[in-house]
Amino acid sequence: MQRLTNKRIILGITGGIAAYKSAELTRLYKNAGADVRIVMTDAATAFITPLTLQALSGNPVHTSLLDPQAEAGMGHIELARWADIIVIAPATADFIARLESGMANDLLTTLCLASNAPQMLAPAMNQAMWRSIHTQKNIESLQNRNMTFWGPDSGEQACGDVGPGRMIEPQAIAERTAKCFSNLLLSGKTVHITAGPTREAIDPVRFISNHSSGKMGYAIAQAAIEAGAKVKLISGPVNLVCPERVDCVQIESAQQMLDAVLNDIDQCDIFIGCAAVADFRPATFADNKLKKGSGDTMTLEMVKNPDIIASVAKRKDKPFTVGFAAETQNLLEYAQAKLKRKNLDLIAANDVANTDIGFNADSNALTLISAEKQVNLSKTSKSKLAQQLIEHIAQLMSKPL
Repeated sequence: MQRLTNKRIILGITGGIAAYKSAELTRLYKNAGADVRIVMTDAATAFITPLTLQALSGNPVHTSLLDPQAEAGMGHIELARWADIIVIAPATADFIARLESGMANDLLTTLCLASNAPQMLAPAMNQAMWRSIHTQKNIESLQNRNMTFWGPDSGEQACGDVGPGRMIEPQAIAERTAKCFSNLLLSGKTVHITAGPTREAIDPVRFISNHSSGKMGYAIAQAAIEAGAKVKLISGPVNLVCPERVDCVQIESAQQMLDAVLNDIDQCDIFIGCAAVADFRPATFADNKLKKGSGDTMTLEMVKNPDIIASVAKRKDKPFTVGFAAETQNLLEYAQAKLKRKNLDLIAANDVANTDIGFNADSNALTLISAEKQVNLSKTSKSKLAQQLIEHIAQLMSKPL
C-alpha cells in the first residue's frame, strides 16, 4: 500500500448498492497517502451522498459534465490528464455497456474516453446480469482495449440471489491498485525539506539575507517526489515554482521556518535542511523606516537565530536528519565537525566559493559525509545531484541497525 503515496486516483462510482463500499475504499486510499478525486454518476448519488465522499476524500466530488463551477476550476480534460489511474468501483452493467459503446453522455464516461491513465473496473451487479451474453461481450471488448476487471466475487446478493456479481472488497481493490505502481526508493516515506534563504527584517523596507536561490532544495523536493515520498517543502523567498504534488509552505524569517518545521515534525521520516538560514537577526525591529541621518555609519545589534536543524536532530524521536554545509574554506573539516556537533545522520558539503557551483548556479558538486563513509558527487546539474542524494539517503536508511 505504500506505493500509493502521492498517487492521483480518480475513483468512479456508479449506481449500484455496492456504492456504499466506496466510502471505505476512499478511506483506504487516503490512509495510504493517495490524492483521491471522486466522480459519481447521477444514479450513484441515490446510494451514497457526495457530501460523505467529500468529507472522506477531502476534495469536492464531481457529478456533472456540465457543471460551470467544475469547468472553471478543474475541467474534465484537466481531470483526465491529472489522473495516474482511474478505478471504477462499483462498475454496473449499464456503465460497462455505455463505456464499451464509446458513449460520453456523463462526466465519468467522458473521463474514461479522454484519459490515457490505466482504467480498472470492479463489476457489481445481479448474477443474471453478469452472466448475460451482452455483458460478457462488453467485458471482452473492453479487455481487448487494455481495460482491467477486478472481480466479481460470488455469494449472496442484495436481491437475494446467489452467484457471481458481488463487488470485491475495498481492501482487495486498494491492494490491487497499489500493485499497479512500482515500489520506489522512498515509497511510503514522508520527507520535509527546507530551501532558499531567510530574510531578517531591520525595518518595514529593509532586511538581511543571503544569495541562496533555493534551486538545490527545490531539486531535492522533486527528486523525493519521484522516489515515491510524500514531500513538504518549507521555503524562504525564491523565484521558483513549487514542484507538483509537493506541499509548499512559504516563510520569510528563520523563526517562521523553525515554527513551520516543528509544526508536524513528528510525521516526518526524513528531514533535509537545505535552506541557507541567516545565523543572526537584528535584535530589534523598527516599526518605521530608519532614516539615513547625518552620520556615515549605522550600528545594528544582532542576536543569534534558532538553529533549525539542531532543533530537529536533538529530538528523541528525530527523523533521519540531513544537513548542508556551504563553506568557502576548510570544507570537509567544517562539515565533519558539523555532522558530529549537531547529531546529524548525513551532511552534504558544497564549496560556495566556487562560483560555478555556488549560490544561483544551475550545477553543483557535493561531498556526502556520514559516520561510516564519505562519497564524492562530481559536478553535474542540481536535479541530477538531488537524485543521487536521495538514492544515497535510501541506501543508508535501508541498512539494518
